[in-house]
Amino acid sequence: VPAFLRGTYYLNGPARFARGDVRYKHWLDGDGLVCALTFTDEGARFACRFVRSDKWTAEEAAGRALFRTFGTAFPGDRLVRGIALESPVNVSVYPWAGTLLAFGEQGIPWELDPVTLETRGTYTFGGAINAVTPFAAHAKIDPATGELFNFGVSFASDRPVLNLFRFDPSGRLVWRRRHALEHPFSIHDFLVGPRHVVFHLGPYVLDMASLTRDKTLMESLRWEPQRGTRLLVLDRETGEAVTSLAVGEGYSLHTINAWEDGGHLVVDVVELERPVYDEYEPVPDLFPTVGPGGPVRYVLDLAGNRVVERKALAYRAAPDFPAIDPRLFTKAYDDFWMLGISHAGPRGRKFLDSVVHLTWSGREDVWKAPAGCYLGGEPAFAGDPDGPGGAVICQQFDAAKEESSFLVFDAFDVATGPRAVVRLETPVHLGFHACWAEGR
Repeated sequence: VPAFLRGTYYLNGPARFARGDVRYKHWLDGDGLVCALTFTDEGARFACRFVRSDKWTAEEAAGRALFRTFGTAFPGDRLVRGIALESPVNVSVYPWAGTLLAFGEQGIPWELDPVTLETRGTYTFGGAINAVTPFAAHAKIDPATGELFNFGVSFASDRPVLNLFRFDPSGRLVWRRRHALEHPFSIHDFLVGPRHVVFHLGPYVLDMASLTRDKTLMESLRWEPQRGTRLLVLDRETGEAVTSLAVGEGYSLHTINAWEDGGHLVVDVVELERPVYDEYEPVPDLFPTVGPGGPVRYVLDLAGNRVVERKALAYRAAPDFPAIDPRLFTKAYDDFWMLGISHAGPRGRKFLDSVVHLTWSGREDVWKAPAGCYLGGEPAFAGDPDGPGGAVICQQFDAAKEESSFLVFDAFDVATGPRAVVRLETPVHLGFHACWAEGR
């Protein structure tokens, strides 16, 4: 383990897939389990706890599944107010404002103890949001200002609304802005730049009537490429609309970074030919099909209201969970890290099995896991505070051994393989998003 690696890798992800006689059908359905892998001078220690959300608590008391999930419906299941899912709080986790926050999709975050991971309760930002406020899983925290930005979509077939939130470093709401959307877009992530906020609006729309007629959320999402994709640009300071630019018909699940270069706004995303939600399945079912996609850069001339350039990198193996050095959030950068799938195409089971280090200047630095091993956990970057180096950390599951481990790579020499492996005594499910907190 590198001597500079002192802190905690926090990871959130789905980890309970059955209650009573209901077995969840989708990777996104499981209840959230937050993991903490901490490195100290004495060694490494690991802890994990389920987030004691309203859903988890109610179902634990009942001894059975009560709520419909993203990919699983069953007789007698419930929706919140008849129109929304009860969040399993299983997507992301962030240390912020002296606490640790766990997020699910379109739900209130939950506050955890940063050391013990015990659930303290919902985090309302001083009463600014509540249990029914649309609040996404991909909050953005600017390390330079301490501000937190987030969004949420109020879904309705006739008047969908994009809500944008800005909070100061103390957790106080600065403003909430509401923008009418042309369609009820499914939006999972967004970008914050030095002076702008950007949404990649792909034509993946929610059919509310389907959801309220006992269908799952996954079954109620419609891919309609004929509608086209747009970049919606808002002012970061005020939250007001700046422009909306057409950019083809791709779909972005996750974003990379936004920054400025010579008066242009640079918007970097992972863009796929189509959504992949309907391909996610729990291990060992894996992905039956993987379509092409990869990192794409858009250069915008806002003064001229036009897209100056679209640059797609050669790596197209449907990567996911992109991460950068968080010190370069909203700034010029070259390096970023992802998890990839080495065997794309329509045949055979497949899953994330590669750690991918790419640069916009053209370097590909890739490590593939041994056969039968699969990866999870966003490859979060941990920088050397005294030099230019760094490490990335992710999660591995060895199916044959039924063994979970965490892998530590030299961030700038991934292809050599992990420099350290931390093996767990008991396996845990592969997670989603992660972050590095220095010094914990």
